[in-house]
Order: sequence, then structure tokens, then C-alpha cells
Amino acid sequence: MLKQRTVGRMRSVGLLGPAFVAAIAYVDPGNVAANITAGAKYGYLLVWVLVVANVMAVMIQYQSAKLGVVTGRTLPETIGGRLGRRARIAYWMQAEAVAGATDIAEVIGGAVALHLLFGLPLPLGGAIVGVVSMVLLTAANRRFQRRFEAIIVVLLAVIVVGFIAGLLVEPPAAGDVLGGLVPRLQGTETVLLAASMLGATVMPHAIYLHSSLVVDRHGRSIGEGRITSLLKATRVDVVIALVVAGTVNIALLVLAATSLSGREGTDTIEGAHSAVRDALGPVVAVIFAVGLLASGIASTSVGAYAGGAIMSGLIRRRIPMLVRRSITLVPAIIVLAAGVDPTMALVISQVVLSFGIPFALIPLRRYTSDSALMGAFVDRATLRWGSFASVVVIVVLNVALLFLLATGAG
Repeated sequence: MLKQRTVGRMRSVGLLGPAFVAAIAYVDPGNVAANITAGAKYGYLLVWVLVVANVMAVMIQYQSAKLGVVTGRTLPETIGGRLGRRARIAYWMQAEAVAGATDIAEVIGGAVALHLLFGLPLPLGGAIVGVVSMVLLTAANRRFQRRFEAIIVVLLAVIVVGFIAGLLVEPPAAGDVLGGLVPRLQGTETVLLAASMLGATVMPHAIYLHSSLVVDRHGRSIGEGRITSLLKATRVDVVIALVVAGTVNIALLVLAATSLSGREGTDTIEGAHSAVRDALGPVVAVIFAVGLLASGIASTSVGAYAGGAIMSGLIRRRIPMLVRRSITLVPAIIVLAAGVDPTMALVISQVVLSFGIPFALIPLRRYTSDSALMGAFVDRATLRWGSFASVVVIVVLNVALLFLLATGAG
């Protein structure tokens, strides 16, 4: 009996992995910019936003994976199968715009990291990040998916160490962190930052991607007993991966609130890096930059993977992954060459992502609540109402942001 349990646990561990790839999207350079800016400017005020966003992320990523496991179809395929040609193209264009904003953030983050570590010009750093991501993408197919997952998990470990190391040197006061759990905002900029942090945490392309990852890993024709065991493993996979990602995000904000508050220039990644070096020493600053580099390389690779799944599902077209990577790299290089402030570009890209969330989340909720589609695995009431609440929060936040920006209120 003990041997059977051991074998069963080992098999369950072997089913883990897709959620860790999706979780990379939750610790990309856009998160770094949004969370550091929020912590440096407003202290612990917006900790609650990250906690709420991470709870949403766990629920939403599980729903996406569940759709793929139960139906054998990805979310983009399911959406595309229910739309006419023109609607599919329009839907694909908005999804690609969101994926493009993501890619710009990820390449910029990696370029900034190379600039901090080696003094490389930002456009050259962006090109290097793009080339390295191309190498990683050679493993991003069904034949080598487990290898790709293993590489991503290693990069995730580097990210965790890079972004949490500073807290070990200067731990925060527990009371201050707990005070940040009280929901509140202070003017237009905090709404902008909250939308940016939400867009950086609950990411549309990760919602589309997770269903594709589980289909690629587990196949399309699965019996009911197999579905049950896969869903159990998926819940564990999602919770562990998203708790890790959420911890990193909160650590970034808390690090900025603890060590960077009141210091000049901390509203940029370069300024934050300089402040980390001054406050915590050069070793921690280098570890931070290495974490940022790992974040940029891993997340841009995962973003290109997601873009391929979106195109294939919605307009039923495929282009080679390396060709896609080359095309989507161009806008990021242009932004870097134009001299746009990297940190502001990162924050704005996350706001764009926030506006794209309802387009992925609303159909996902509808499909996983459809008994005709999901059968015995249809969402229960708790998950249905939880996802409904997520849609409401996201839409209300985005409407409030538009109103504040249009009226100039603050």
C-alpha cells in the first residue's frame, strides 16, 4: 500500500509543470516596474491589490487549465469556434495587441537588466534578449515541452532569489505589511498603478496560454477517470506556482516600501537598482539585476508561445515560432531606440493588459459554467460567483481609470 501511494505521488508530481510556465507571465518585468513604483511612492498602500489579484489569478488559471483538460480544446480555439470570420479576426487583433504590449514590457525589462549588469545600450540589450528567447523557443513544442518547462522552472528559481534577496538583508515590519491589506486608494495615480498591477498579475495572454499548455502536455482525447486525476494535479500545480509568483510580487512592493521609500529616482527601474545598491549593497543589487534578466528572458519566451496559441486558435493560422519571435521583437526595439522611458513604458504596457483581461475572462467564465460543454466537470457555484466578482472588479477599475484620466481628477 505504501509503495502504491509513493508511486501515485510520483506520478502526480510528474503532471506538474504547465502552471509554472504560465506563472512566469506573473513575474515579468512589467510587474517589477509596477510594484516597485507603487512601493517606492506609496509604501504599503497597495499590498491589498496584489493579494486580491493573486487570488483571482489562482482561480482564473485553474479555470483555463480545466477548460483544456476537459474539452481537449484551448480557450482561443473555443472562442474561435463560436465566432464568425470577421468577429474572429477582430478578436484576434485585440488579443495580439495585448500580447504585443506584453512582449514590449518583457524585452524592455531584459534590456534594462543587461544595461545595469554590463552597461549595454538598451536596443542592443533588447536584441540579445530576443535572440536568447529564440533559443529557448526551440524547446517549446509538444515533443520537448517538459524540457521547456524545466528551463522555465530554473529561470523562475533565479527570479525568486533575485527579487527576494533584498528582504533577507532588510526585513520589513510585519505591522506595516499587514496595514497594507486594508483596501484603499489615494487619487488618480494610485488607480493607474492599481490597474497596472492588476494587468501585470492577471495577464490575458496567460489566461489564453494555460489551456494550450495542458492540451499540449496531456493530449486532446482523455477519459473521465483521467480527467479527474488531471484536475486534482492541476489544482496543486496552479496553487503552488501562483503562490510562488504572488510571493515574488508582494516581495517587490515590500522591498521598495521598506528600502526605497523617500529616495529620489526610485520611480524608475534604474533608479530603484541604484537605490538598492546604496541601501543594501552591491551584491544585492547584482542579484536583483540578474533576477530582472531571468524575468525578461523567460517571460518573453512564454509570451511568444502564447501568441502562437492565440493565432492558431482564433484565425487557424500558424507561423513558425522563431519567425513570430523575430516579428514581435521589432516594436520593442523601436521603443528602446526611440528613447522612451523604459519604466513608464513598462507601467503603461501593464495598463493595456488590464483592459484586455475581460476579453479573455468573460468567455472563459461562460464556457467553464456551460454544462453542455463541460459535462460533469462544470464549475460549481463558488467558482462561478468568484469569477463573476473578478470580472466586475476589473471592469469597474478600468472604467474608474478612464474617468479619472479623462477628467484629470486626482
